[in-house]
Amino acid sequence: MKNSKFKKTILVLGAASIILGSRIVFSEPGSEKDPLVSLSYLEKRIDQLKYYIDEKLSAVGENNNLSNSFEVVQILAGQSIIGKDGTEIILRGGTGNGPGRAKIVALGKDGLSDLTVGKDLKKDEEVPINHLLIVPRGDGRGVYAINDSVFLVKGGYEIR
Repeated sequence: MKNSKFKKTILVLGAASIILGSRIVFSEPGSEKDPLVSLSYLEKRIDQLKYYIDEKLSAVGENNNLSNSFEVVQILAGQSIIGKDGTEIILRGGTGNGPGRAKIVALGKDGLSDLTVGKDLKKDEEVPINHLLIVPRGDGRGVYAINDSVFLVKGGYEIR
């Protein structure tokens, strides 16, 4: 009797494992129980990403003051170049009526970063000639021309 109960238990366990095992082996990939990313879904998402990137790049290209190279900008005495985030400015000289001179324009206590000497130029400090200045934030910082001056500018800016 003990032997027949043992055989029945083994038979039931064997049948249960075969049924459960076949269910796992023969399950359909990509079903609700086994989600799978299809190639068409992936291609659709990649196309959406390409469109998004192209849209952003065209928006950047439309802004006429954004460039990957320096632009020569001449301003008259009393005018200012106000930069956007990351704008680079170099005072090159004057326009023929003497040497170019300019001062830092800043609304707060901070000014422009002078990368040539590694210091922060504060509001109303004179801009050294041929020094690379960076506008850290687009909050109204820039340079003010004391006399007619020539600058090299890379990045977004406006003349006021």
